[in-house]
Amino acid sequence: MSTPETPISDILAGIPVTAKIISCDPDKADTAVFCAQYGYALEDSANTILVSAKTGEKRTVACVLLADSRLDVNHVVRKRLKSRRVSFTSAEQTRDLTGMEIGGVTPLALPDDMAVWVDTRVMQRETIILGGGGRDTKIVTTPEIFKYIPNMEVVENLAQVV
Repeated sequence: MSTPETPISDILAGIPVTAKIISCDPDKADTAVFCAQYGYALEDSANTILVSAKTGEKRTVACVLLADSRLDVNHVVRKRLKSRRVSFTSAEQTRDLTGMEIGGVTPLALPDDMAVWVDTRVMQRETIILGGGGRDTKIVTTPEIFKYIPNMEVVENLAQVV
């Protein structure tokens, strides 16, 4: 689909889904602050979080979940990764793997070989807000966009409402 160097606008131009890039203050890109500042609901904001296996096959997956929920790392993610130990990928590792900063990671510009697991609740929203590839933008779109992401899989109970 893309590389981290591909502009998000070019990626979106190749996907037949309505999407709008919106600008934001990079200091207000973290989800809760962004939603409060710009008037979006947490349950419409979809975070992309990278998780890495520490044992077994060492690989990293991108998990997409709504901001009003918590990723089930110790059960669902660990089991799916077939690893005794998993951890959230650090900001530095995320930057190295994706070219993106935490607060702006988008599932649209991940390496093609990285699995993308999307929580079922994300797919039930009418509109979602995704990271825009940088801390200065977000993408307002529909869950239909995930149909165009390589290695995407919808995962039941990937996240739990908090």
